[in-house]
Amino acid sequence: MFEIIRYTADKAAEWNQFVAQSKNGTFLFDRSYMDYHSDRFDDYSLMVYHKGQLLALLPANRRGDTLYSHQGLTYGGLLMNRHCTTALVRDLFSQLNAFLRDRHFSRVVYKPVPWIYASLPSEEDLYALCNVCHASIVSRDVASVLMLNHRLSYSTLRRRCIKKAAKAQIEVRESADWQAFWLLLEQRLMQHHDARPVHTLSEIQLLHNRFPDAVRLFAAYHEGHMVGGTVLYFTPQTVKTQYIAADDEGLAVGALDGLFDHLITQFAEEGYAFFDFGTSNMPGSDDLHDSLIFQKEGFGGRAVCYDTYEWTL
Repeated sequence: MFEIIRYTADKAAEWNQFVAQSKNGTFLFDRSYMDYHSDRFDDYSLMVYHKGQLLALLPANRRGDTLYSHQGLTYGGLLMNRHCTTALVRDLFSQLNAFLRDRHFSRVVYKPVPWIYASLPSEEDLYALCNVCHASIVSRDVASVLMLNHRLSYSTLRRRCIKKAAKAQIEVRESADWQAFWLLLEQRLMQHHDARPVHTLSEIQLLHNRFPDAVRLFAAYHEGHMVGGTVLYFTPQTVKTQYIAADDEGLAVGALDGLFDHLITQFAEEGYAFFDFGTSNMPGSDDLHDSLIFQKEGFGGRAVCYDTYEWTL
């Protein structure tokens, strides 16, 4: 019923065109994004055809006998065109499981695209995961998301910190000084978490150059110098924070509060539907990072779950 093939580099243009027209794809699935770290993953992405037409894509990588969708991305899952129906996707997963068994896979780990990134309802895969694959949720991270056309009031503490930023005359603007922000970010992560950013400076600059409208840096300035900032990923209806950091001076003057108050207002006026502050789980754990989510919920963010499913073949 379906023709399932592995993605190869000669299919890049067809893949990218489908992602752009799919009902739940984002630029993270463009091969120019996925392949920037191709040396770290054994790509096993799949393309699904039905009656001669490309119906769906599965960005994926292989590790041993496990198929992951996808270890190098915040989310993965089946990307579908607008003609995908529940019955088609149900049957697709039945055939997909047989396809993977024939190629000596024994397990699938699957991170679906969160619903706030879809241009149309796109949870046909979740039905199939339950009723065809009998999958289990093995991890659930929680993101804090603002609905920009129905915003909640800021908390008293956030309003107080925004006033502090205004008093300090914090200036917010888009910045091209990636190096300055990356130094600030690396110092903060090392100091407080003994960690490094997922991306190197050269990698994030590469991604910005490839996707200048989708990977952007906004910074807060105090007395002419950068004291905080955020790297944002832009998709058609959702803006997501990828990195957030401020130095001690920035924290003292409420720079991040001023920054996000400015950006939330700006993106609401520009017509975006959602602002995603990202997840607030402790590193390597399902435990909630209480102080981090407290800040995000203070801006009116409420929970959207990023789930990971698993099933055996």
